[in-house]
Amino acid sequence: MRGARRSGLLALGGIALAAVLAVIGHLEVNDDLSPWSLTVSDFAVSDRGGVIDTAMAVLAVASAVLLPALRRAGAGRAAVVLLVAWSAGLLAAAVVPTNEPGLPMDTAAYVHRYASVLSFLALPVAGWLLARRLGAAPAGWLRAWTVASLLLAAAMIWSAYPGDRALIGLAERLLILAETALLTTVALHLTRVAALTPACGT
Repeated sequence: MRGARRSGLLALGGIALAAVLAVIGHLEVNDDLSPWSLTVSDFAVSDRGGVIDTAMAVLAVASAVLLPALRRAGAGRAAVVLLVAWSAGLLAAAVVPTNEPGLPMDTAAYVHRYASVLSFLALPVAGWLLARRLGAAPAGWLRAWTVASLLLAAAMIWSAYPGDRALIGLAERLLILAETALLTTVALHLTRVAALTPACGT
């Protein structure tokens, strides 16, 4: 189980690095941009190829690191496929930029939008499936983060369409926090299970 522990620790390191980069990226952007009314992608496009894009890519890689260990832990094919979708969508959103705020959407912006939607919806469904597979220890937390993620995703969708983008930035950042917490719960579970396995065999 050393592989699972290594995967979990690498993922935790990647998640922490992505969080630090995202904070730095927000501090470096133009002061005229509001985190309450503009999305993370709006911030990223103002500094194309900068630290926010890097943070998204790092989070995608950190998530992918968990996949082999989760397959060995019996996570199930559906959950693994959804985690692949989350990672791929996040990486695509990092590579393909959205449009500048206020400009009409072009093809790249639509690719970015739907890659982001895929990611935001795939991860909480994967979390719910993992709660049924990984045992009682992380199940409660995984279900809680899943429900929180889906509620926040619904709030963001409402804001993007009938809500005239009211507080869309706040809703998205809370959604990202919930989904990052879900990933962190999975990574911590893998490290703990790996650490306990030798003691169980003695």
